[in-house]
Amino acid sequence: MRRAWLIVGLLWFVGFLNYLDRMILITMRSSIKESIPMTDAQFGLLTTIFLVAYGLLSPLGGFMADKFNRSRIIIGSLFAWSATTWLTAHATSYGELLCYRGLMGISEACYFPAAGALLMDYHPSKTRSLANGIHLSGVMVGSGLGGLGGWIAERQDWTFVFQLFGMIGILYSGVLLFLLKDRPQEVSAPGESIPALPVLKLGQALSSIFSRPAFILALLFWGLLGIASWSFSGWLPAYLQEQFHMSQGRAGLTALGYIYSASLLGMVAGGYFADRWTLTNPRGRIYVGVIGVLVAIPGVLLVGNSGLLPLVLLGMVIFGFTRPFPDANMVPLLCQIIDRRYLATGLGVLNMLAVLVGGASIYVGGLVRDANISITTIFNFGALGLFICAIILWSLKTRSAPSSET
Repeated sequence: MRRAWLIVGLLWFVGFLNYLDRMILITMRSSIKESIPMTDAQFGLLTTIFLVAYGLLSPLGGFMADKFNRSRIIIGSLFAWSATTWLTAHATSYGELLCYRGLMGISEACYFPAAGALLMDYHPSKTRSLANGIHLSGVMVGSGLGGLGGWIAERQDWTFVFQLFGMIGILYSGVLLFLLKDRPQEVSAPGESIPALPVLKLGQALSSIFSRPAFILALLFWGLLGIASWSFSGWLPAYLQEQFHMSQGRAGLTALGYIYSASLLGMVAGGYFADRWTLTNPRGRIYVGVIGVLVAIPGVLLVGNSGLLPLVLLGMVIFGFTRPFPDANMVPLLCQIIDRRYLATGLGVLNMLAVLVGGASIYVGGLVRDANISITTIFNFGALGLFICAIILWSLKTRSAPSSET
């Protein structure tokens, strides 16, 4: 079991670097535009090409993790995106920047499906959600510390930031070569033989996972949850600016600080409670996820309708703590829904949907702003979306996890 928790610790830092490396470009917008002239539309395209490459290739990245060695896929992905991060520091034209962001999306597409599947390989049912929640907390820390890029760029140079974090990732991939391994296969007893597994094919994997009605519901849940969550967190800084006359910097720090701090605790707590509940009820992970989504709704409504800053901050904490409950449990839930041979492929499909929803939400957000729709109305619709999510998750049918599963 020590080895299983070592894997969590090793992947925590990889997840941290994954989001840190993708976020630092956004936080250094002014510094990069001063060095390489471009329009705002062109700068936005740098994120768009990353999302397109990352999203579309996620199912393929997941399939590779099902077919080949998961740990080597993770290490190769880390090395590739870290090398690309380092190369970005040497870009001298907009075309080069665009190329490197596309390569970043391609190289990162393999990581999350492989990492989630590897954690499930090592952890039995009783610790899966906690392990997944701790791993995702690293992602949240990486997102929250993405602002380090802009801070360092003001004191050094934007190229130094890419060189620094790119080199850290390259060196860490070397460390993982010695420490990160796939879970050993079962050894046959003397005189017995373990039959060879059939060769995996992408079409077969996709056909298998989409043949499960529960997976279709999980996909619908995940997409709607992304839209509902974005409608709240994406507009929260603007709401704080308009409602309480905060500066742009203070509004952003307030929104991120309260929500991310609460979410770090909620991600781990949601995983822990789900594991405990699942020991006595196979639907325990679903119940924890439903509770998290339902309790998040009053948090959203409190923020959008109270008008008092202390109540708004309380609502942010409520949302931040409970909203991650289903996140911590989605990968373990997939183990109870689809064929375990195709677990990483299924994760890749979910990841693709999350990215595409995020990209579409950015565009829709512009339309909403142009239509002069109040942010309170957006929050209320987001709360309604969360309620529908809870209904979908409640209706999800899973198979019982075998008590002997490891």
